[in-house]
Amino acid sequence: MVKAYFVNHTHWDREWYFTTQDAQVLSDQLFTEVLNELEEHPEANFTLDGQMSIVDEYVEIHPEAKGRIHKLVNRGQLFIGPWYTQTDALAPNAESLLRNLIIGILDARQNYGEPMLLGYLPDTFGFNANLPMILNQVGIHDFLSWRGTNFKRQTKSVYFKWKALGGKAVFAANFPLGYFTGQIDLESKRNLKDFVKNRLDKGIDFEALHGNNSEVLVPSGIDQMNIIHDLSKTIAQVNQYSKHEVVISSYPEFMQKLRTKKLPEFQGELRYPTYSRVHRTICSVRSRNKRKNFKLEQVITRRLEPLMVIAQYAGIPISNGIVVKLWKLLFKVQPHDTMGGSVTDNVALDINERYKQALEIADGLENYIKKRLAQRLSLSDHDVLVFNTDPYSFKGRKVVEIISSSANVKFPTQNKAVIVDCKEVKSRPHIMQLTPNGYEFKDESGYFKLKVSLYIEMKGLGYQVIHFENSESVVPKLRLQKGSSIANKEATVNYLDGKFNLVTKNKTFTDVISVYDQANDGDTYDFSPLRNDQEMRLPWQGKIKVAKAKEIETLQLSGSWSLPYDLEDRANSQNAKQVAVNFQLTLTMVANSPVISAKLIVDNQALSHRLRLRLKTGLETDNVHAQIQGGFRKTTNEKIADNWNDEFVEKPVNIYIFDRCVGLNNSKVGLYFLGEGQKEYEKKDDSLFITLMATTGQLGKPNLLWRPGRASGDTTSVGHVMMSTPMAQELGVNEFNFGLYVPSGSQLREENLSQVISRWYSPAVSYQMQKHNLFINRLDNKLWDVEFAPNSPQLKKTENWLNINSDIEVSALYLPYTIKKHLVLRLSNMTNTEKDVSYLKDKDFIEVDGLEKIIAQDFKIAPYDMITLIKKI
Repeated sequence: MVKAYFVNHTHWDREWYFTTQDAQVLSDQLFTEVLNELEEHPEANFTLDGQMSIVDEYVEIHPEAKGRIHKLVNRGQLFIGPWYTQTDALAPNAESLLRNLIIGILDARQNYGEPMLLGYLPDTFGFNANLPMILNQVGIHDFLSWRGTNFKRQTKSVYFKWKALGGKAVFAANFPLGYFTGQIDLESKRNLKDFVKNRLDKGIDFEALHGNNSEVLVPSGIDQMNIIHDLSKTIAQVNQYSKHEVVISSYPEFMQKLRTKKLPEFQGELRYPTYSRVHRTICSVRSRNKRKNFKLEQVITRRLEPLMVIAQYAGIPISNGIVVKLWKLLFKVQPHDTMGGSVTDNVALDINERYKQALEIADGLENYIKKRLAQRLSLSDHDVLVFNTDPYSFKGRKVVEIISSSANVKFPTQNKAVIVDCKEVKSRPHIMQLTPNGYEFKDESGYFKLKVSLYIEMKGLGYQVIHFENSESVVPKLRLQKGSSIANKEATVNYLDGKFNLVTKNKTFTDVISVYDQANDGDTYDFSPLRNDQEMRLPWQGKIKVAKAKEIETLQLSGSWSLPYDLEDRANSQNAKQVAVNFQLTLTMVANSPVISAKLIVDNQALSHRLRLRLKTGLETDNVHAQIQGGFRKTTNEKIADNWNDEFVEKPVNIYIFDRCVGLNNSKVGLYFLGEGQKEYEKKDDSLFITLMATTGQLGKPNLLWRPGRASGDTTSVGHVMMSTPMAQELGVNEFNFGLYVPSGSQLREENLSQVISRWYSPAVSYQMQKHNLFINRLDNKLWDVEFAPNSPQLKKTENWLNINSDIEVSALYLPYTIKKHLVLRLSNMTNTEKDVSYLKDKDFIEVDGLEKIIAQDFKIAPYDMITLIKKI
């Protein structure tokens, strides 16, 4: 006899083929019933799906329920948290995953009581290999999930210790038959004997068999399902029919028992589609949203939050609360269905609106900080405020945008200014202007919008004021040149006979970059090939332009591709559409800027297809070296048997996920791709294929070549219908930004790679206080001059407040949530060796955990681990 711990819960997708608003209508009734049932039955308990957002949204319409929830949480009847939303665990970066936990836990403690400190993700489509480390940052040492396990290839038990890249571990409980293993609905209650015999006992047997377990976990619940009424009576009846002992329990209780057992260990990602689908190609669906997610993550952590620390040092008052709101908007686009893109277009509209709102908040806060600082410094319209938002020194180029009455401007010699773009705005006649005599109508003079590349040297976390003047002489600018190649001290790129070649000191990469296209017979969950279709190379053809200045060179190809319009046209080779393409490569002359910057703009006019970028390396290696959340890992293609569907419910294709950087190397030289929201890669021979986009017109489709059987998304379930998703075709302009890096020798060390990654993503943050156009920054028109407090810090034209060593990646720099007048610095050791940062003790830092609680002060960062520090401002 096996003892089964029965846990009643509901799984709550915030949106899917229904909207968040639909879900809130459901919660209005369902959550109320949960509270009523728990108050009437103190022996019962219920798990509210481990995410705080749905609790907040319920209390928004039921403010009187806040006290009831708090009492039930304190009594151990209602389990909430720790996540703010049930996150995807592959596409968001490490800081997003960690901050989701931090804000979720603090939100629970502030409003509702102690959250459930378990890494509970019952329906997420697979898990990155370093998630245990991230969970450990907030004191979580338990993990519960459904998808991604394989008991033949990973661990033979449903219960195991899951180790992160550097060895940090969690106790993992898997429910391979789903979070609905013990689901007791009204139909099950009516036929309880049959339910126990044909479903519940079989589920218990399966979990007992895999690991020889005498105690097993049985989750009972399903999507938007209500609490089981009078549960103790129902379980008593279950035990009359079951050959096992079933007891009412909770996730924390079961995990506490699991910790006393000797468990097998596993290290690696959880992404096998064995007992359930993990949708291994979902990270290319609705690719625009993946790129928006990447942009928003970078905007918050690399621009806005460090600017808020600068504002605190500069005596500019600003609220941390609105940044928490910003993070919550980001978390609401990162649940598995939402982030994956497996939603209807109606939901996609809501997602787009959240991105719009979040970016507006970020832009507005940045605008406020920069203008207030410019006002404090009494800057003129010929001053540019340039920031370093990283807490370490910067030497390199940053592009600033200025408004000038002249196209010719002169910057200080040391800035090596180059105009990379110039647009003229014509004068406007008869424009209303406020004068000392009141409103008058005058002609408004024209001006120029200039993008200027400046060489900058700065210490960490601060700003400098750079003055420019109008000039009668010709200013250095990018000018068209003859030829088809560009070069700097690191590399030469040439275009010859329809191929791009990359020449470096250590290796020549012939035909280094190309684009491939293939029909996509899949849906918003998965790419799947069209039967009898093959991936084809698209030709580089069109007009070549080379532009050069003393410090910058660009190579641009403008052309088009001819693609079949839809899947039917793929089969009969008819109705081709012209897809305009613009591809640009940029090299700079700064010695420590080794990355080749690239931009590919595709005006997509074709339906249901996949575009992939091929990097041909010419390197012999079996491994791919990929940067993931908080570290690097190597992947090797696994052999896929012809009868793969005997073991798997979808084809276990060798398509893997990276965070920002992925490449091939032979220990002497490598070629790496640095992405901005691209997430999928596949190795074929000596080439690396990066998915750019996979478009589709259906939410879910049955009987795919790579995913036989039912349609995902319930579209072929009884009473459901097929749902078209024209927005997921991503017609129109799609812009893909990325970089190429060729390291050699010691540059292949992960320490160097992480530094190159961090520096390449370093943002260009600048500001000019001008009056030609008050809508360049939207809030300029409403940020009036103010009187600053007399005790405000005295500021110079150049200020720097924090300068640390650059050998460790900065994961975050922000104002803390629980302590005033301090800053939080989180460092990420992206290498396989321990790092000692004890020098930061001398800079008055204190070591804390992710929740800002003081811990042991050893100032050492384990391999592929993080450390969080605080310092008084």
